[in-house]
Amino acid sequence: MAFLRNIATVGSCTLISRALGFLRDILIAAVLGAGPVADAFFVAFKLPNFFRRLFAEGAFSAAFVPVFSGRVGLEGKDKAMVFASQAASMLMWVVLALVLLFEVAMPWFMHVLAPGFVGEPEKFGLAVEFSRITFPYILFISLVSLQGGVLNTLDRFAAMAATPILLNLCMITALISFSATTETPGHALAWSIAVAGVVQFVWLSAALKREGVRLHFGRPALSPEIKRLLKLFLPVALGAGVYQVNLIIDLIIASLLPTGAISYLYFADRVNQLPLGVVGIAVGTALLPLLARQVKAGETEAALTNQNKAIEYSMLLTLPACAALLVLAVPITVVLFERGAFTGSDASATGYALAAFACGLPAYVLIKVLAPGYFARENTATPIKIGIFAMAVNVALNLLLMGPLAHVGIALATAISAWLNAGLLGFGLWRRGHFTPDRNLAWHLSKMMAGALIMAGALWAALGLLAEPLAGSQVERFAALAGLVLGGGVLYFALAHVMGAARIDLLWRSRGREIE
Repeated sequence: MAFLRNIATVGSCTLISRALGFLRDILIAAVLGAGPVADAFFVAFKLPNFFRRLFAEGAFSAAFVPVFSGRVGLEGKDKAMVFASQAASMLMWVVLALVLLFEVAMPWFMHVLAPGFVGEPEKFGLAVEFSRITFPYILFISLVSLQGGVLNTLDRFAAMAATPILLNLCMITALISFSATTETPGHALAWSIAVAGVVQFVWLSAALKREGVRLHFGRPALSPEIKRLLKLFLPVALGAGVYQVNLIIDLIIASLLPTGAISYLYFADRVNQLPLGVVGIAVGTALLPLLARQVKAGETEAALTNQNKAIEYSMLLTLPACAALLVLAVPITVVLFERGAFTGSDASATGYALAAFACGLPAYVLIKVLAPGYFARENTATPIKIGIFAMAVNVALNLLLMGPLAHVGIALATAISAWLNAGLLGFGLWRRGHFTPDRNLAWHLSKMMAGALIMAGALWAALGLLAEPLAGSQVERFAALAGLVLGGGVLYFALAHVMGAARIDLLWRSRGREIE
């Protein structure tokens, strides 16, 4: 397996998805604005995301991939697929029961999720209706995540990495073709999410068939293998649940702020998710199966080296992204979202939240890179303890900062708690001997930070020179922003190459080789 090539595969698919996501969000902002329909839809969209990450991408994948990877290595692909089918059956029936429960209890649950909506019956009713439409998505995306875990373990990363593209295409199609014919544009979006779950499931079923494997869904049974999986899954679910509850608490607090706060946070987080998805999720996704194999094979030194290289590769892109988002936060949100129902004040408010989120961007990525160091060794207890502590800090900071800073305080609290989480994860690995930063890592990181600071200064100066086009027509705004982004990127990578932070030619030549 070529580690860099797998990172590039996941990252490139994620980049396409994020680009389509920006188009989707531009359309949402123009059609829905930051009003009650938008707030209701974003609350409804939060629910399937919450349980998707709890039962699927977060906890289940972290427990499933190391076990499945070990069985492939010891028993072969065919016998490992028997275990995968057992896991798929258990996951399907558990999530199906959850879906039915929440479909019935949604009005009561909405009192907890968005208490600020209770005094606005129209917005409350829309949030309940949208949530009922979108919630079945979690059944399909949970199975999609398991299918993706199988494919990733078999070193087939492209199909799973492309599934978010399908979601964005479904939502864009709904906005363009059906938003004018449904009761509200929010209804069209909600139905598109439910349809996307089915499309993604069929897509990965076809990918598995091409690899000569197939999941069989039968009556769930508590075999010894499933009991072992549950033993790993439940602690990770608790840890993932702590983090997701943290996000829900953010949403609850934001619902108490004036209308628009939830929308501002959503759009800001979407921009912040671009580097996180392209870099952090890509590296973490490629790293977990690699570390799991090396740990089980007793290749300790190789695992330590890969951990260092993963941090180095991820920070090479994340540090300049962080610097650029801090400087260009408001221009980015103005150019991307200020049109139609989304006003200039909405764009500015979103930009301030984006700058706050961006303060924690390196930490968000480091969490994705460091967590596989625990999961590959089937250590689930430590991340739980760290997650609980970070959640408590985040809640306290939310309550402390929401008064003076409103929605920006919520974003800043998220960033601060992420740094705490990443720092504790790194310290825990180091203390156990599972993370040993070498001299090259420290030296390269210092040069990357220097390059990012120089780039940030250049962007700040360029903002003044491009003030007129950034306030001009839509074409002028896009051209000016594109020039800033491309110019900043070229400057940073030139500095990184000259200062020795990263030899671009060596990275290119090593893209198809295993890290050694």
